[in-house]
This record gives sequence, C-alpha cells and structure tokens, in this order.
Amino acid sequence: MLPLEGVLVVSCEQAVAAPFATRQLAELGARVIKVERPGDGDFARAYDATVQGMSSHFVWLNRSKESIALDLKADHDTIMRLIARADVFVQNFAPGAAERLGLGADALRERYPRLITCSISGYGPDGPYRDAKAYDLLIQSEAGLVSVTGSEDEPAKAGIPAADIGAGMYAFSGILAALYDRERTGVGTHLEISLFDALVEWMGFPLLYTAGSGAPPRRQGTSHAAIAPYGTFAAGDGTEVVIGIQNEREWVAFCAAVLGRPELAVDPRFDTGARRVEHRPALHTEIDTVLATLTGEQLTGRLADARIAYGRRREVAEVLEHPQLAARERWVEVGSPVGPLRTLLPPITLPGRPPRLDPVPAVGEHTEQILGWLDEPDPQAPTAP
Repeated sequence: MLPLEGVLVVSCEQAVAAPFATRQLAELGARVIKVERPGDGDFARAYDATVQGMSSHFVWLNRSKESIALDLKADHDTIMRLIARADVFVQNFAPGAAERLGLGADALRERYPRLITCSISGYGPDGPYRDAKAYDLLIQSEAGLVSVTGSEDEPAKAGIPAADIGAGMYAFSGILAALYDRERTGVGTHLEISLFDALVEWMGFPLLYTAGSGAPPRRQGTSHAAIAPYGTFAAGDGTEVVIGIQNEREWVAFCAAVLGRPELAVDPRFDTGARRVEHRPALHTEIDTVLATLTGEQLTGRLADARIAYGRRREVAEVLEHPQLAARERWVEVGSPVGPLRTLLPPITLPGRPPRLDPVPAVGEHTEQILGWLDEPDPQAPTAP
C-alpha cells in the first residue's frame, strides 16, 4: 500500500506548476482527479506535438491522473460534489478567479473544515504584482535567475521551467505537511504558493552574495563565481568534462595526479581558493595546456584515480542513453491515448512498494466514470443520528 492511498485530490490545474505537484501525489498513491475545460482541456496539451502527437510537457506532468471535463461556470454543482469528497483541492486560476467561481479557500474551508486547499499563483494573492502575467520566463527574469545564468557576455534563462518546478515542489511538500498536520489536529489548512516566492528562495546564494559584497556574482557559464577551477574543460580529443575542486586537498591532488604539475598547487597565484578565482584566466591557461595533451579517456581515468569530482557534459540525447539510468532500470512505460510511452520512474521510491504509474489521460476520459461514482453513497459522509 502506498502512503497516500485513500487520499482524494481534486485539481483545477493547467500548465506546469500545479500538475507537477499533483503528479507527485498521484505517484505516492493519491487519487488525483484533474478538472479540465471541455474540448481542448489543459492548454499544456497543445504546447507541442513531439511525443507521438502529444505534448512533451503534458506527458511529463499528467500520468496517473483521471480527467473530468467540466464547465465550472455552468456545472458548479458537480465540482462542489467532488470537493465535498476531497481531502485536497488544488487550483492555479488567475488571482480572484477561484472566488468568483465560488471556489475560494475561505468559503470552501468554512464548509469543509478538514479540506486542505492549495492556491498556486505567479506572485501571491496581494501586492503590486498580484495580477501580473506569470509565465516561467517572466518569473525567472523578475527573480534575477536570468541575471546569474548564461555567459559573461549574455544572460540566459534556465532551459527548464525552473519557477514552475520550484512552485510545484513547494506545493507538493506543503500538501504533505498539511496532511500530516490534519492527522494531529483533525483540521485542514490553506496553502499559498507563488512561483516568484519559490524562485526567490532558490536565489538565496546570489542574493546573500550581492548583499554582502555589494556586487552580484558574475555569470561564468558552467564555471562558479566563487570557486575555481570549477566548470567545463576539454580534453585534446574534444571530450568535454566538468571538473569541480571544492577544497585545498583536492586542489593539491588535482595538480599532482591529473595535471602532473605539483608546483602549481603552491604557485602564489593559485595557492588559495580566492587567489584561484582572482587569477582564473591564468589558471585556465595552465590547465588547458595540460588537458590538450590527453584524450577524454585518459583525463577521466586520472580524475577517477585521484578521486576528483567530475562529470561528462552531456547533450540531452546522450542522457536518454545514460548508463546510470540503464543500470538502475529507471526507464519504464506508461500508457497514453497514443499507446505506450517511455518515461522515467519518479525520484521518490519506497522499498517493496512500486509507485503508481497509470496512463496519461485523454481530455475528459474519466468523466462518465467519475459522475457515476459521485452518484454512489459517500462512505465517508456522516450518518444521521
């Protein structure tokens, strides 16, 4: 039995953040009913058509859920019947929309005190940015992530929807905490999660660095603003390897065993972490000169023997065939309206209890089944005295 079996989650969700949160709940055993607009459904279904005609975002975010197609304005009764049976209600409407639909947290929790409500928004329920559009790139920009990502010459956004993922994970963990709290108190609670708050939290190091030094950390590509050598280096055959030196012991070992230049460890330009950062161009010149004489296999062999932290800088296509994923059998298949799809196991695993991996639903695929279930007596409803 999975830990969240018996928990019912009703989610008026679309895009990334809320679906990401509820997928984690579903894989731990919760029953997740995804409420979609009749017809097109969640607009993330149309982001692309790269997965046998389906959207890569939607396939990633929506396995193991049931889809009901509802017009929330015309069929208020059905959504309320669903919420009456729910343990958790999640929504990521625009600010104020839930209240206009009669689905505001205060009203719902007054009616259902055990209900846990979770609202996911761009900037939170108040403040001057309350009603601002909150696409992931916009949040990355407002939170400063773009300013610290990219090369020295040009900023860049993260290549994944970092703000959405951050908010989704805080919603997921917040809901778990609220369920645990309800076990002790018997009462639900309301959670407010914003993409901006989530990403600003993740910006803790750059914010503290800037406040403390008076200047932001410089963009360094794959290098680190405060550590050197740290980043991508190329062997003579073009193999790119990411190397991370975290302390003086590793620096000494790197110079001796990898570079064959033990004198560099005590060079006054490089004998402390701060000096290596200060003299980074000269440092890289010394390292590159040696690495140009090695093949990728020779370089990774020396790094492994010296127990220096390293990794391959892989392209996405290479990750699909990553030997670690293959060795640990992390790839599985799930069903979908277009047939079986290759996908990854969730990161949270419980020994002896495989995660729930049900199909990706079509729009409204479970509407009739759910409506029939609502017509059945609710075993959790209080009985008349």
